[in-house]
Amino acid sequence: MTDTETLKIAGLTAPGSIGLDENGIAHIRAENEHDLFFLQGFHAARERLFQIDLWRKRGLGLLAADFGPGYLEQDRAARLFLYRGDQDAEFAAYGPEAEATFTAFAEGINAFVAMTEADPSLLPFEFGVTGTRPARWAPADVSRIRTHSLSRNVLSEVLRCQVQAKADHRTDLLRRWLEPAVTPVVPEGLDPASIPMAVLDMVKLAAANATFSKERLEAKLEDAPKWRGVTDLLEVVLDAQHTGSNNWAVHGSRTDTGKPILASDPHRLHGLPSLRFLVHLTAPGLDVIGAGEPCIPGVHIGHNGTMAWALTIFYIDQEDLYVYETDPADPDRYRYKDGWERMRTVEETVKVKGCPDQVLRLKFTRHGPVVHEDRDKRRAYAVRSVWFEPGTAPYLGTHRLMRARNLAEFRAGTERWGTPSVNFVYADKAGTVAWMPAGINPTRPNWDGLMPVPGDGRYEWAGFRDSTKMPLDENPARGFVFSANEMNLPADWDHKAHPIGFEWVERARATRIEEVLAAETPHRMATSRALQTDVVSVPARRLTRIARELPAGDADVALALRLFAGWDHALTATSAPAALFEVWWSRHLKPALWNAIVPRDLHRLMVPGDVEGTLAALEAPDERFGSDPRGGRDKLLAASLAAAVRDVKAMLGEDPAAWAWGKLHHAQFDHPLSALMTPEEAKARSVGPIPHAGSSATPMHTGYRPGDFRTMMGSSFRMVVDLADLDRSVAINTPGQSGDPSSSHYRDLFERWATGDYAALPYSQGAVDAAVRKRTRCEPG
Repeated sequence: MTDTETLKIAGLTAPGSIGLDENGIAHIRAENEHDLFFLQGFHAARERLFQIDLWRKRGLGLLAADFGPGYLEQDRAARLFLYRGDQDAEFAAYGPEAEATFTAFAEGINAFVAMTEADPSLLPFEFGVTGTRPARWAPADVSRIRTHSLSRNVLSEVLRCQVQAKADHRTDLLRRWLEPAVTPVVPEGLDPASIPMAVLDMVKLAAANATFSKERLEAKLEDAPKWRGVTDLLEVVLDAQHTGSNNWAVHGSRTDTGKPILASDPHRLHGLPSLRFLVHLTAPGLDVIGAGEPCIPGVHIGHNGTMAWALTIFYIDQEDLYVYETDPADPDRYRYKDGWERMRTVEETVKVKGCPDQVLRLKFTRHGPVVHEDRDKRRAYAVRSVWFEPGTAPYLGTHRLMRARNLAEFRAGTERWGTPSVNFVYADKAGTVAWMPAGINPTRPNWDGLMPVPGDGRYEWAGFRDSTKMPLDENPARGFVFSANEMNLPADWDHKAHPIGFEWVERARATRIEEVLAAETPHRMATSRALQTDVVSVPARRLTRIARELPAGDADVALALRLFAGWDHALTATSAPAALFEVWWSRHLKPALWNAIVPRDLHRLMVPGDVEGTLAALEAPDERFGSDPRGGRDKLLAASLAAAVRDVKAMLGEDPAAWAWGKLHHAQFDHPLSALMTPEEAKARSVGPIPHAGSSATPMHTGYRPGDFRTMMGSSFRMVVDLADLDRSVAINTPGQSGDPSSSHYRDLFERWATGDYAALPYSQGAVDAAVRKRTRCEPG
């Protein structure tokens, strides 16, 4: 039975419809593309208005107008990183339809905003809690915001300077492993010890979500600077350096149907509501389904009936920190070549709730926004990023890709891709599977990009590398392609002639994915589903291999070794050895390693610790462990393992039979305004907790914070596409499709997501019509 309503919507040119299936997935039909993207914007606003309104205000630097002085510095940071180039070139970079698409999408959002103005009861409750109202969108708002992208490596450049100034390159590898192996070269004229951590305040704040507390909302104007450095370093490091994703495409020669199967599960920091939004868009000439973000038109990962695609982050180094000597007579001038060059200054008036308007003075060098100044030391720091080039708004390159009908068209689209830099996997009904990376790659003629550089003209980008030279792996003999953020360039890739970057995610997930894809035949839909939710830990396999040689004289060590004996290294929610291993790994082993070989004042910069760097140090102990390296290492392993056993006993009891990883590791999503609610209201609007399997090193990525083992990042959605029968495809979002706590689709997918289950992803007209439970008929108003 389908419930039907009819709405008249001003701005629509012809009748259309929005059908919601039993899982809250919207199937939008329109008679033309204007109306299709108009209705996509309208539906996003109807389901996620507070989320997308906050996204826009955060990205454009408009938070202080709604929330007060506590957000003024975040507005400054956001405005520093806005796209400020030619808007016509920006639209054109995404394709000939882009400007019309962005305009229609914004008009659709504005149509629902107009409805809330006429009937305030339509407003999400969050606007009442905060005393705010949604704003109208302009078409350029869709792409001007860049700070929700994932780029690298300014953060790591600064941390590397901090570590190497007080220790050495080997120590820094415990923080961030480098592939291919390279020893960073300190650029001439740079003193790594002189780079302050304060340089990162604006960088972190620009990319941070807006957070809410009574203290911040009640801040006075004189308190505004206090809120510049509040972004948690661990959260930023996790998002910038440890965000991972998986994708693969299996050739029909290895599947049970003879047609390809494609799988995707992108990993990000979790939030409520979800970062992702599943949607099906149908109009003459376009029929595409998959996931995007509610603030962006189109589909970023999905299929169009002919071909399917998925993406993961590919770690191109796309940014640099520049260090300037400033003029002692005029701090707005910096040394460049043989003279002084003046910074470009932009003054913008900002409304601040409860206060007079404020003027923000933003400075830019020829390289980019100035993020820190030290007048006493006559230094300034700016960021150069590919973000500031036309066509580099995150994911909007899929506006071209979702229209491709074959590999040649898809490949041509990837060659114009901007950010984030990604691994694409591709599969089509004709039987082709392929892998190809994409993204703008700066040419650095005389440095490796691993440290900041002087901004005096000696270290300049020489344009961008030819994107048509990026590798392509089409229908490989092994019968599958995949990526999991590992260093996956071909073995014969010339890293000197065509450098990409050196900072990747360690290979644990990739190793497990590759071994399953290579071993299991025929590959079925169930195989991909199981692999996406696989919780075998390669680090556990490697580390317990070392640990089993430890002497078992200590009773707690002996208990641990008995638990690890015969364990399959799967971090299931019911596993006792998984609970012990993860407590050992995250709470005891890594801190013990740092205590042994890392200067104490650097420990906070090591967090969370590089998996490969840590395992490499333990598997091949050297003189840092003492005169008897293996003996010193084993002593460290035994002592930390015994401490972990005592820790688990304190948390779960003396009897290991009662231990279970899911009793510690859990998923729970809190509403972003929880701090402004009563405890009862906050609990009612949060989702979870629920026991959770896995870790950040398992294919089912469930990265957690060691303090309370709460899942912080992982699959923002999962999808498996069957190119033999697209109606057999499945997907899952979390915790639900809607941002309205009163909706049945606010949390209905959460348990299935946490336990590894899926929802149907119907595509054909007949399958969609059978699945739809609520239909909104939309007519021009």
